[in-house]
Amino acid sequence: MDYQKILKDLKPEKEFFIGIDSDGCVFDSMEPKQKEFFCPNVLRYFGLLPVSKVARETWEFVNLYSRTRGINRFLALLEFARLLSDRPEVAARGLEAPDFSSLKTWTRKETKLGNPALKEYASHTDDAMIHRVLEWSEKVNEEIGMWVKGLKPFTGVRESLEIIKDKADAMVVSQTPVEALEREWEENGIGGYVRIIAGQEYGTKTEHLALAAKGKYADDHILMVGDAPGDMKAARTNGVLFFPVNPGHEEASWERLHKEALDRFFEGTYAGAYEEALVKEFDKYLPEEPNWKK
Repeated sequence: MDYQKILKDLKPEKEFFIGIDSDGCVFDSMEPKQKEFFCPNVLRYFGLLPVSKVARETWEFVNLYSRTRGINRFLALLEFARLLSDRPEVAARGLEAPDFSSLKTWTRKETKLGNPALKEYASHTDDAMIHRVLEWSEKVNEEIGMWVKGLKPFTGVRESLEIIKDKADAMVVSQTPVEALEREWEENGIGGYVRIIAGQEYGTKTEHLALAAKGKYADDHILMVGDAPGDMKAARTNGVLFFPVNPGHEEASWERLHKEALDRFFEGTYAGAYEEALVKEFDKYLPEEPNWKK
């Protein structure tokens, strides 16, 4: 399936466009997915159980508690290994951080960083690490599909979607696999509020916005809603607006969106000082440097 053609062919039906991240933004799903499925499998698949405490702390910093929060899983592996390689506790146990150099090479030439693209690449190489990363990623998806049930949207999400549906074309903009996104949105009865549910198979978040919205709507009529710096980067790269859902303060953020920010967006008073104040507040929640380096 040509996922990116689907985005290119999307025709505006409303004057405004809103892209919405899912994990950690609409659903309180990042903590359970990262802590119960991604991280434990990282420890098992890449031989890090002897340094589990340090490896877990590093993984959670990369994926939950820093400016790389919400990063694509394969890019997360690269950042995780980079930080882990500098930790003396690892060398003290006679271990090394995993060598993801072949994965790094793949991520530099592939934009659709999902299992389908990696599986296709793996079919043409005998690189053991590529195959192990694919096995890890497939196991994560399998376990999440088996165990992650009953996730509910944050309070305020449905109220915001009700407002959005009348004035804007909405789309899920995420790096989660499409299958998981569709399951979570449909089981909560909110899939009908968006025109497309775009996951990692569709490309990067920057590409999602560029292909689905850029040039089809005025730049100040496009808004990205997200809880991670990567969401803000996707908006900034495309020259469009960003609304932050602050980690740990999600309900308050959604209340602000449906009671205040959406009105400003639709009225044309969102850009400028108002958006800048929101971003300044957002920046305080996610550090660049981990505590163990201080």
